[in-house]
Amino acid sequence: MKNQLLTGPYYFGMKDLEVFKKHFIQENKGKPLFLIRFENIAGIELTEFLDLLRTEFYSCLDLEDISFGFHYLEKQNILLMGISPLFEWDIEKFPNIENSVGKFQQQCLQNKIVSFHFGVSRTQSNFISDNEEIFVELFRSSEKNLNDNLVRWSWTYYNKANTYISGSVHEAMIQPTVIFNPKDKTYSVKGGEVFLGGGAYIGYKDLINDIPSDQDLNRIELLILEKLIIACEGAPGLLKFNISPQSLIDTFSHNERVDRLKKLIESKDLSPENVRFELVEKPYDESKYHLKDVCHAFYSHGMSFAADDFGVKSQSHQIVLDLGIMIKEFKLDPISFKFKIEEDQIKFLDNLAFIDYCKRLADNREAVITAEAVEDFDTLNFLMEHQIYQFQANILFGKMTVTDYKRDFDLLHSIHEDVVKEVLTDKILSEKQKKVGNLFLVASEEGLI
Repeated sequence: MKNQLLTGPYYFGMKDLEVFKKHFIQENKGKPLFLIRFENIAGIELTEFLDLLRTEFYSCLDLEDISFGFHYLEKQNILLMGISPLFEWDIEKFPNIENSVGKFQQQCLQNKIVSFHFGVSRTQSNFISDNEEIFVELFRSSEKNLNDNLVRWSWTYYNKANTYISGSVHEAMIQPTVIFNPKDKTYSVKGGEVFLGGGAYIGYKDLINDIPSDQDLNRIELLILEKLIIACEGAPGLLKFNISPQSLIDTFSHNERVDRLKKLIESKDLSPENVRFELVEKPYDESKYHLKDVCHAFYSHGMSFAADDFGVKSQSHQIVLDLGIMIKEFKLDPISFKFKIEEDQIKFLDNLAFIDYCKRLADNREAVITAEAVEDFDTLNFLMEHQIYQFQANILFGKMTVTDYKRDFDLLHSIHEDVVKEVLTDKILSEKQKKVGNLFLVASEEGLI
């Protein structure tokens, strides 16, 4: 390569790959990144081609909010062009970079200016992966895209799943956890479980259905976790996030990644002590790293864990035994308390024994038990009679946007048990609660509080 004009603000990292990574990846955390790979450039000098990219190609993009970066691999004669937004792109008007490069290529060939081959890759500059990991991902994907356009990320150009994952829109839903205080007979909200949804997708399953089977789901789970944390910026109370044990092992086996996640949490005005990971009931492989060791790195920063879907038939018992005091919550599966005594007395007695077992596990760890999916007042009352005082249930609260949760958090406290009983046992009020999904709001609108 000729040593000319390849320095200065337009060509950051042109000769220095580490400088390119810094300006293209490190300085764009949380933003979508596109890497365009140009090969077999013929008919024009490199510097002239660069000028074309900054003028003619820029016109094809039809975007004002955009930043460029370049790096030239002299031995392979490959030019890399990085693109990211200066601020953020509207998810509804997300650019189709591949089409824009194709249009530019066609114009160049028609006007006999230059010929080249290209490949496009795309991902998010996420907060946990380091610059090298992201660069390698982009570089490999752009090569595959150039070769056959059947690249690992080819689905992203037309699929809203990666438009959501790679975009700058952060949205989330939360289902509040309601705690009963037996001393003053009141219910209050102290936090909740955070879910994907509220905009581009209704929920996690809808997103997963849009993702081809050959994708790295552990990486996607990490990206979703980051987006949910960002969406919770400044949210009060204990926030709970689902994660599979395998993703935890694969993603956070090195402590520096845990440190980065802690920094992300703190940068969003959240306290690590108010972050809890719910370990979902999925098999995992400990041949390389042990779940207990990975979890301990989080626990040392103040973060804690919950055993999700913990029930009579649960496979989470070994996790509970392995993690010991790091488990601070048992999410009690409905299978453990949904029954009718007159229909099945054996099941009734078995479930009583299991609830007693859970209480002993919880007491040993200074943990809490949260009953999920309680469907009626009688079951709620039964659980409280057996000293289960924490609930995540639609009869009390459905999912709400994190924005509404932050706005109303200070109002979601101290509602007396008499009011709750009236709402849940009155036919008209209970039907209204099913539609509204916010017991506090229903009680307030009815003048009960």
